[in-house]
Amino acid sequence: MAVGIFDSGIGGLTVLDAIARRLPDLPLVYLGDNAHAPYGVRDADDIFNLTCAAVERLWAEGCDLVILACNTASAAALKRMQETWVPADKRVLGVFVPMIEALTERQWGDNSPPREVAVRHVALFATPATVASRAFQRELAFRAIGVDVEAQPCGGVVDAIEQGDEILAEALVRSHVEALKRRMPHPQAAVLGCTHYPLMEDVFAAALGPDVTVYSQARLVAESLADYLTRRPEFLGAGTQSKFMTTGDPARVSDKSTQFLRRRISFEAA
Repeated sequence: MAVGIFDSGIGGLTVLDAIARRLPDLPLVYLGDNAHAPYGVRDADDIFNLTCAAVERLWAEGCDLVILACNTASAAALKRMQETWVPADKRVLGVFVPMIEALTERQWGDNSPPREVAVRHVALFATPATVASRAFQRELAFRAIGVDVEAQPCGGVVDAIEQGDEILAEALVRSHVEALKRRMPHPQAAVLGCTHYPLMEDVFAAALGPDVTVYSQARLVAESLADYLTRRPEFLGAGTQSKFMTTGDPARVSDKSTQFLRRRISFEAA
């Protein structure tokens, strides 16, 4: 009954950790495409092809349902995958919709027309590819009207986090927040549109100020998955073992991931 979790690197471990806390008896198979990270600087076709290959690998592990914990893959590849590639007996879900449902105070499956919501000015922090896709704005427009979104491509932040350089990552976050606030001085809400960014949530919050509500994905995705599996238990796959796989160097990724989550994580070759 395993569920697959995919990310281009180790950022999706924040989502895995939240899901494991919410659903402790659910086997989780994680695949990081570290050999091709970061995805945020790749074009849409490249991201699509890499993501499809990773999802097929997770299907082979008995994961009929795969979460794209990578925002870039969710933004640049998910819609195309769902419309043209995913078979009827499988499911691939992204991480944007739970965030937008929380932002717009909608329940899952609420397909009523878009309406005005309390939050009118939203700051989006994401990778360059996620920003370029405009996927967040597209999904938001299905549910809300009159919301102004200012997107900031946060170049360098993922690399700094993956390299364990917290000082550089913090400096880059503050710089990106300052750049956004020059264009949107008073956002009401900020969306951290990358699974690496929860590790910098306190830095984002401090730079944005106390009047800005910061939305981080991991907990929202975990709650959404729990609800989904209650309604659609047929997509619990045949897999029974939790494991961590990488296309990169397992020893190096294991060491980085252990630092990342502050508990021992052991990866094997995908």
